[in-house]
Amino acid sequence: MFKNFLRKTRQIADDPVLRQWLVRRLTLRASAPALFTAHRPPYLDGFSVSASSPSITPGDFRPLAATLPKGAIELPLAGLTLKLDPGDEKEVFQRSYKDIETLLALHRFAWLPLRGGEAAQNWAQALWNVWRESFGELGDGWAWHPYTAAERAINILDLAETQGLPEPVDDTLAVLARHAEAIFQRLEYFGDHDTSNHLSNNGRGLYRLGLALDLDWATEAGARILEQESKRILLTSGVLREGSSHYHLLITRNYVDAWLAARRHGRAEEPGLRDIASRALAVVPWLVLPGGMPLVGDISPDCSPEHLLGLTGANIGWVAGLCEDDRSAVLALIDDVRPVDAEQLASDGWHRLSSGPWTGLWHCAPKGWAEAPGHGHQDTGGFELHFNDIPLLVDPGRGAYGEDGEAARYRSAEVHNTLTVSGCEPYPVNKPYYDDAFRTTITGAQPVVTSGGDEVRLEHFGFQRLTGVGALSRQWRFTEKTMSLSDSLQGRGTRRITRRFMTPLKAEAGAGAGGIVLTHNGSGGTQSFLLHSPDAVAVVSKTTLWQAYGRGREGFAITFSTEAPLPWSGEIRLEAI
Repeated sequence: MFKNFLRKTRQIADDPVLRQWLVRRLTLRASAPALFTAHRPPYLDGFSVSASSPSITPGDFRPLAATLPKGAIELPLAGLTLKLDPGDEKEVFQRSYKDIETLLALHRFAWLPLRGGEAAQNWAQALWNVWRESFGELGDGWAWHPYTAAERAINILDLAETQGLPEPVDDTLAVLARHAEAIFQRLEYFGDHDTSNHLSNNGRGLYRLGLALDLDWATEAGARILEQESKRILLTSGVLREGSSHYHLLITRNYVDAWLAARRHGRAEEPGLRDIASRALAVVPWLVLPGGMPLVGDISPDCSPEHLLGLTGANIGWVAGLCEDDRSAVLALIDDVRPVDAEQLASDGWHRLSSGPWTGLWHCAPKGWAEAPGHGHQDTGGFELHFNDIPLLVDPGRGAYGEDGEAARYRSAEVHNTLTVSGCEPYPVNKPYYDDAFRTTITGAQPVVTSGGDEVRLEHFGFQRLTGVGALSRQWRFTEKTMSLSDSLQGRGTRRITRRFMTPLKAEAGAGAGGIVLTHNGSGGTQSFLLHSPDAVAVVSKTTLWQAYGRGREGFAITFSTEAPLPWSGEIRLEAI
């Protein structure tokens, strides 16, 4: 309790915007969020839960054909590949792990969709035996957190459909039925202002359990949650509102999965779930550039980004792991879906431009402030840029969750291709309880992004919270061999202005050329680029670019920093040489 008090005290001391909001709340000049009942969304008012005993019998499921593990296995978990030898399963859930997400991945059996073969079946049975003995009864700990319970139930049900249900089948069915009760009693609803995508996944867990175990109440509740929460978490274009490209694919997968379940069972809600899945799928083509998918915002610990790239229409990853009928249905659905209108997607904060060999993706939260709750970063004014199929300037993603250290740093503007003023980020840290009127008081009008032809323009007002600082304008222009980025910052006084760029290419000072030379060595030969500015000297340092949760590669951060009087203007040029 004392540590929590200290943490909150530090938050207030370090955050002037939070202090302003507290003063406004104390003086009744800022509104409080509407009252709500935790764990019970209004659309479930009056909903009753029937007995959770499944009406199906063990004979409706084939048992998993498994024996004792005969050899070691490596489990791909969040932040760790865990090697287990026979016998290690007895204490694996009791170990201490550096990252809580590793333990949660174990409890979720998150490795099951990522591993195949007889060895995986044997280890699934062995680990299920241990889990059931230690955690099979309902509890309040991490093992029965509603998101974890939903993920575990779905992974076990998917195993049952393809390979068989872990034994003893009758007891496994009873444990799975308890999952439905656990999820429903602790639904992750925390008011309209503070409910994230987790609630929709609670609904998916209930829906899958209800259909598999013939629990009508769970099926109905799950279907209602899935439908209603899609209206909350998907914006008009169909993109996830939470500011993360990987999480958009994850939520898309979840709704495709729910649609497949409805299709298999001939459910009345199948057309509605197909429509939601189609809207989310229509966004996916815009998020993938010629050199791969930019990892904008957080990277989910649930699975790697590449595991979900089958949602582009390729027979890989999650799609490849489906049974033949489901796989054919998904690929046919993807083939039928037309990409969402680019202008509609742009109105929801995602902008894509192709000009000759250049292709870029810009994310700018519609209100400037990263969505809260959400998975967005301080990336207003940032972008990812590819030259043909070469990822040139990239979003670094984020390798772990956390509120301090490296986890917090990778959420900040310090590691994004954007601009900071006197060390301050484009927008303040958002809080779910801030209202729009308060946000407007702090940062003024919403940002404006326009694109077309060979240029993208952005203007935002997030820095106006700093004394004497006005609007920032950024303009990207492209020719066949060159990108020029022109910045202008309004205001008065002197400020330190820092522009940063992250690249996976080898970066080193250009001998005699000035600036930084970026070098790509590929199968087609060597391609070099020169990044330079007439108004600042570049500094290069090594950094980590994240490829999945807990898995990264070496990259380089390039920083142009200058102390300048306002108003100020500057330019960065990137040239293929």
